[in-house]
Amino acid sequence: MSAVDVVETMWAAMYAGDWSTFRGCFTDDAVYYDVPVGPAAAARGPEHIEARVRLGFDPLERVRDESVTRIADGDVVMTEHVEVWDWPTGEHVELPFVSVQRLRDGKIALWKDYWNQPTLMDAAPEWWHERLATADLSWIFDATGSA
Repeated sequence: MSAVDVVETMWAAMYAGDWSTFRGCFTDDAVYYDVPVGPAAAARGPEHIEARVRLGFDPLERVRDESVTRIADGDVVMTEHVEVWDWPTGEHVELPFVSVQRLRDGKIALWKDYWNQPTLMDAAPEWWHERLATADLSWIFDATGSA
Protein backbone atom coordinates (compact mmCIF):
# COMPACT_ATOMS: atom_id res chain seq x y z
CA MET A 1 0.00 0.00 0.00
CA SER A 2 1.39 3.43 -0.90
CA ALA A 3 1.85 6.21 1.65
CA VAL A 4 -1.12 8.04 0.12
CA ASP A 5 -3.25 4.89 0.37
CA VAL A 6 -2.41 4.52 4.08
CA VAL A 7 -3.28 8.15 4.78
CA GLU A 8 -6.52 7.94 2.77
CA THR A 9 -7.44 4.79 4.72
CA MET A 10 -6.76 6.62 7.99
CA TRP A 11 -8.92 9.61 6.99
CA ALA A 12 -11.79 7.42 5.78
CA ALA A 13 -11.72 5.33 8.97
CA MET A 14 -11.55 8.39 11.22
CA TYR A 15 -14.51 10.15 9.65
CA ALA A 16 -16.52 6.89 9.59
CA GLY A 17 -15.74 6.15 13.24
CA ASP A 18 -14.06 2.87 12.26
CA TRP A 19 -11.60 3.01 15.13
CA SER A 20 -10.12 -0.45 14.61
CA THR A 21 -9.07 0.39 11.04
CA PHE A 22 -7.95 3.84 12.19
CA ARG A 23 -5.64 2.39 14.88
CA GLY A 24 -4.21 -0.05 12.35
CA CYS A 25 -2.80 2.82 10.29
CA PHE A 26 -0.28 3.79 12.99
CA THR A 27 3.02 2.44 14.26
CA ASP A 28 3.03 1.38 17.91
CA ASP A 29 5.06 4.48 18.80
CA ALA A 30 3.30 6.95 16.48
CA VAL A 31 2.93 10.53 17.69
CA TYR A 32 0.06 12.89 16.90
CA TYR A 33 -0.24 16.50 17.87
CA ASP A 34 -1.96 19.72 16.98
CA VAL A 35 0.73 22.28 16.19
CA PRO A 36 -1.18 25.25 17.70
CA VAL A 37 -1.51 23.36 20.99
CA GLY A 38 2.09 22.17 20.88
CA PRO A 39 4.00 18.92 21.27
CA ALA A 40 3.62 18.90 25.08
CA ALA A 41 -0.02 17.82 24.57
CA ALA A 42 0.67 15.09 22.02
CA ALA A 43 -0.68 11.57 21.96
CA ARG A 44 1.56 8.54 21.46
CA GLY A 45 0.46 5.13 20.21
CA PRO A 46 -2.66 4.13 18.26
CA GLU A 47 -5.02 3.88 21.25
CA HIS A 48 -3.97 7.25 22.66
CA ILE A 49 -4.20 8.89 19.24
CA GLU A 50 -7.73 7.54 18.96
CA ALA A 51 -8.56 8.93 22.43
CA ARG A 52 -7.15 12.31 21.42
CA VAL A 53 -9.23 12.48 18.25
CA ARG A 54 -12.39 11.26 19.98
CA LEU A 55 -12.04 13.93 22.66
CA GLY A 56 -13.12 16.44 20.04
CA PHE A 57 -15.24 14.26 17.78
CA ASP A 58 -17.41 12.16 20.12
CA PRO A 59 -19.75 14.97 21.22
CA LEU A 60 -20.35 16.14 17.65
CA GLU A 61 -23.58 15.49 15.84
CA ARG A 62 -21.64 15.28 12.60
CA VAL A 63 -18.12 15.80 11.29
CA ARG A 64 -17.08 15.60 7.69
CA ASP A 65 -14.03 16.36 5.64
CA GLU A 66 -13.61 18.27 2.43
CA SER A 67 -10.23 17.35 0.96
CA VAL A 68 -8.68 20.10 -1.12
CA THR A 69 -5.17 18.95 -2.03
CA ARG A 70 -3.02 15.95 -1.22
CA ILE A 71 0.65 15.69 -2.12
CA ALA A 72 3.21 13.04 -1.32
CA ASP A 73 6.96 12.74 -1.43
CA GLY A 74 8.12 9.26 -0.51
CA ASP A 75 6.92 8.54 3.02
CA VAL A 76 5.56 12.06 3.66
CA VAL A 77 1.95 12.95 2.83
CA MET A 78 0.49 16.44 3.17
CA THR A 79 -3.23 17.09 2.97
CA GLU A 80 -4.95 20.46 2.77
CA HIS A 81 -8.52 19.96 3.90
CA VAL A 82 -11.47 21.48 5.72
CA GLU A 83 -13.19 19.71 8.59
CA VAL A 84 -16.80 20.68 9.03
CA TRP A 85 -18.02 20.23 12.60
CA ASP A 86 -21.67 20.35 13.70
CA TRP A 87 -22.56 20.19 17.38
CA PRO A 88 -25.99 18.86 18.43
CA THR A 89 -26.80 22.28 19.95
CA GLY A 90 -26.58 24.00 16.53
CA GLU A 91 -23.05 25.40 16.50
CA HIS A 92 -21.06 24.91 13.28
CA VAL A 93 -17.49 25.50 12.16
CA GLU A 94 -15.50 25.00 8.99
CA LEU A 95 -11.93 24.43 10.12
CA PRO A 96 -9.13 24.59 7.51
CA PHE A 97 -6.18 22.25 8.13
CA VAL A 98 -2.88 21.24 6.68
CA SER A 99 -2.03 17.77 7.96
CA VAL A 100 1.34 16.11 7.61
CA GLN A 101 1.89 12.40 8.07
CA ARG A 102 5.32 10.76 8.04
CA LEU A 103 5.26 7.02 7.49
CA ARG A 104 7.65 4.31 8.57
CA ASP A 105 7.37 0.72 7.39
CA GLY A 106 4.01 1.40 5.75
CA LYS A 107 2.34 3.00 8.79
CA ILE A 108 1.97 6.53 10.09
CA ALA A 109 4.73 7.32 12.60
CA LEU A 110 4.13 11.07 12.98
CA TRP A 111 1.01 13.16 12.34
CA LYS A 112 0.98 16.91 12.80
CA ASP A 113 -2.06 19.13 12.22
CA TYR A 114 -1.70 22.83 11.42
CA TRP A 115 -4.85 24.90 12.00
CA ASN A 116 -6.05 28.12 13.61
CA GLN A 117 -7.08 27.40 17.19
CA PRO A 118 -9.34 30.49 17.62
CA THR A 119 -11.42 29.40 14.62
CA LEU A 120 -12.43 26.25 16.49
CA MET A 121 -12.56 27.61 20.02
CA ASP A 122 -14.62 30.67 19.10
CA ALA A 123 -17.23 28.52 17.34
CA ALA A 124 -17.47 25.74 19.94
CA PRO A 125 -20.24 25.79 22.55
CA GLU A 126 -19.34 26.43 26.17
CA TRP A 127 -20.31 22.89 27.22
CA TRP A 128 -17.74 21.51 24.74
CA HIS A 129 -15.02 23.72 26.30
CA GLU A 130 -16.04 22.43 29.73
CA ARG A 131 -15.79 18.86 28.47
CA LEU A 132 -12.22 19.50 27.28
CA ALA A 133 -11.33 20.90 30.70
CA THR A 134 -12.72 17.91 32.61
CA ALA A 135 -11.99 15.00 30.23
CA ASP A 136 -9.65 12.09 30.84
CA LEU A 137 -6.33 13.31 29.47
CA SER A 138 -4.28 10.29 30.49
CA TRP A 139 -3.28 9.95 26.83
CA ILE A 140 -1.12 13.12 26.92
CA PHE A 141 2.47 12.55 25.85
CA ASP A 142 5.10 15.29 25.86
CA ALA A 143 6.72 15.01 22.44
CA THR A 144 8.82 18.14 22.88
CA GLY A 145 12.13 17.57 21.16
CA SER A 146 11.08 14.28 19.62
CA ALA A 147 8.58 15.29 16.96
